[in-house]
Amino acid sequence: MGAALPPGVSAQALRVAAASDLQTALPAIAAQFEKDTGQRVATTFGSSGNFATQIENGAPFDVFMSADVEYPKRLERSGLAEPGSLYAYATGRLVLWTRTDSGIDLKRGLTVLAEPRVRKIAIANPAHAPYGRAAVAALRHEQLYDRVQAKFVLGENISQTAQFAQSGNAEAGLIALALALSPTLANTGTYVEVPAAFYPPIEQAAIVVASSKQKAAAARFVESLKEPAAKHILQSFGFAVH
Repeated sequence: MGAALPPGVSAQALRVAAASDLQTALPAIAAQFEKDTGQRVATTFGSSGNFATQIENGAPFDVFMSADVEYPKRLERSGLAEPGSLYAYATGRLVLWTRTDSGIDLKRGLTVLAEPRVRKIAIANPAHAPYGRAAVAALRHEQLYDRVQAKFVLGENISQTAQFAQSGNAEAGLIALALALSPTLANTGTYVEVPAAFYPPIEQAAIVVASSKQKAAAARFVESLKEPAAKHILQSFGFAVH
């Protein structure tokens, strides 16, 4: 006979669908939660819009951490989120990133993207990635969108977008600050923040999925995002926390 699990802890891993901008911060948050509760956590990263659609189609996730509060709200309205579980855990920030060896002067801000030497610009697909919509809004704000649209290389999510820029498949990328601060990108590139006034706030939120078979553990995980330890981790990767 194995040892009895503590109340509210499942032998099965808690399945967390998370926005790609959380790839740097969430492993540390999940590790802390596992240590505190004994509950294993399995994370899957992707675009928020795709996850929302998957949950609408019955994907077996327990928690959804979206980079856009509107997707959890949509699930809540359709009865697919546990009532009262929505928590806005952070606000994301957009940066312009390039490889250190690109020769691109980021001090000029977004206007540098119109230069001929910038042949490709990586952005997340605005159809389902919040950072893609933020990138489009920022470029429109600076009246650059029509001039640079033909240069876009679309990533399925913000993580793939960062990979395009980091690998040199694009000379520059509009990516999440959280990813720009990851060791890989911090060691190979440089960035400037896009002024927050240039795009709508990237308000991020989590919910417990209504069809979860582990609602107690899922609710406990969402609650853990409100604790100082989780907030500190998020802040250390460039997120603004409430």
